[in-house]
Amino acid sequence: MAAVVNRAEGALPALWLMRHARVLVAPGLCYGITEVEADPVATQEAAAQAARLLPQGMALRCSPARRCQDLALALHALRPDLMPSTDPRLAEMDFGAWEGRLWSDIGRDAMETWTGDFGETPPGLHGESVHRFLDRIGGAWDEWHQARRPELWITHAGVIRAVELLSQGRRRIAIAADWPSTPVEFGRCSPLAAP
Repeated sequence: MAAVVNRAEGALPALWLMRHARVLVAPGLCYGITEVEADPVATQEAAAQAARLLPQGMALRCSPARRCQDLALALHALRPDLMPSTDPRLAEMDFGAWEGRLWSDIGRDAMETWTGDFGETPPGLHGESVHRFLDRIGGAWDEWHQARRPELWITHAGVIRAVELLSQGRRRIAIAADWPSTPVEFGRCSPLAAP
């Protein structure tokens, strides 16, 4: 994600995005809304990096997941001006019955059913469809857009990819290939790239 902040007259203030630190789970585990522990050392390192990087006068919103809350609190300890508030709209996607399973164990038929109608079909039993996920994050996006203040969101890879779509004016996607595949690094803090 390129670090571009537009300061032109009438331009939106910066929205900074940060993924929680590396998690302590088996590789390939589906853990959307599941509570998993983030590496405490990596959390402190990410907080220190963000504390040096972020400008003054920002609002800080974070996902209710413990892995995001821990990072927000570590950052607040280093930068008391960054007072965290929890926003449930910044939670990761709910993968329903797939939560806590290895992606490789889900099966090709189930994955094809999901990706065949990617916007509307929820993953797993009782999961959250991509369009419902985009609507939820879109509410937080619209609020930031109207508030016209710089903010940091401490959140998840799925949310950051959804913001990428929202920044392009896209609130619906037709096929799974339309979902951003940009890698989202653990613990990285950067301003949203200009569309």
